[in-house]
Amino acid sequence: MPASLTGHTRESLTTWLTERIALYLKRQPSEIDAAVPLAEYGLDSVAAFGLCGDIEEDFDFVLEPTAAWDYPTVHALADHLLAEFAAVDGGAS
Repeated sequence: MPASLTGHTRESLTTWLTERIALYLKRQPSEIDAAVPLAEYGLDSVAAFGLCGDIEEDFDFVLEPTAAWDYPTVHALADHLLAEFAAVDGGAS
């Protein structure tokens, strides 16, 4: 069952994203700096597509695969997700 979009923090999303990205890049989460552009770690379009699929599956939220380039760091992507989640939840009430 997908997680609710409410109740997430930058920290919780940063942790979730870091763990997923580390999995795709075959690294330890501790090796991923949330302020470093993901392209510098070698994140490619296949991994970005997979990450977006994970976001859709876990949060029931569709994110364009280009988001990894539009929001190129874990922090930027987490902030974008927070804003998008708030917009969706705000519109649902």
